[in-house]
Amino acid sequence: MSVRSLVGVAVLVIATQPDLLWGELQPHSLRAFEDYIRKTESRIDGQISNKHFLWVDGSEERLARVRRGEVITEPFDGVPEVKIPDGLIHDWIGSIFIPGATLKDTLTLVQDYDRHKVVYRPEVIDSRTIHREGDDFKIYLQLLKKKVVTVVLNTDHDVRYFPIDSKRCHSRSYTTRIAEVDHFGKPDQRERPPGKDHGFLWRLYSYWRFQERDGGTYVECEAISLTRSIPTGTGWIVRPIIRSLPRESLANTLAATRTALAK
Repeated sequence: MSVRSLVGVAVLVIATQPDLLWGELQPHSLRAFEDYIRKTESRIDGQISNKHFLWVDGSEERLARVRRGEVITEPFDGVPEVKIPDGLIHDWIGSIFIPGATLKDTLTLVQDYDRHKVVYRPEVIDSRTIHREGDDFKIYLQLLKKKVVTVVLNTDHDVRYFPIDSKRCHSRSYTTRIAEVDHFGKPDQRERPPGKDHGFLWRLYSYWRFQERDGGTYVECEAISLTRSIPTGTGWIVRPIIRSLPRESLANTLAATRTALAK
């Protein structure tokens, strides 16, 4: 079956049998995600305080690849998805090196959330800073996820930056609201209630590290997302989105950051 035929069938299934694809975030799924996050943040706290501030510093091979200009993305611990009751956790980490970039220039770019809709298009359709107080930000991002079907999400985030010294900084970003948009761009466009949607993205927490050295700046991100599990019978529609988008979104974000700073 051709790609066009697959898309046509996917649209037909969604239009005629939407109940097959709707999901609902369950309290026990959220508890499992929050437990995973607590363990992850404890591990990250330890990494930040030791000599291997950067993930790539733990492997000479990874460091060499990044220095050559590669955008490296890997599932953390080699596990692309962690099964939990009625959900999946996706934990991906990635790294880039930007020759000639300073830490100051890098932070100026990534903190300019009003321009994310330009820097990170097409995955970010709209963006703005809602509020800033020092190193704390509240931001809005409208995200486009496109695979077999197109999904648009209105998302709110709390972001905090933690400067360490003149050459190092890290940050943490937490989604506080994710609402899937039905009929995007049409007169009957509307938001679905958060947690009662297709379940392509229920939570997204991102952990960034920045270090200026070696004549440039290293940028790393570990992105941890919560999605629905893959439903029986319609996995061929949902699986390409749920399994590939976490990695692709991370790689595209890192690449776009480097491109913007290399200009």
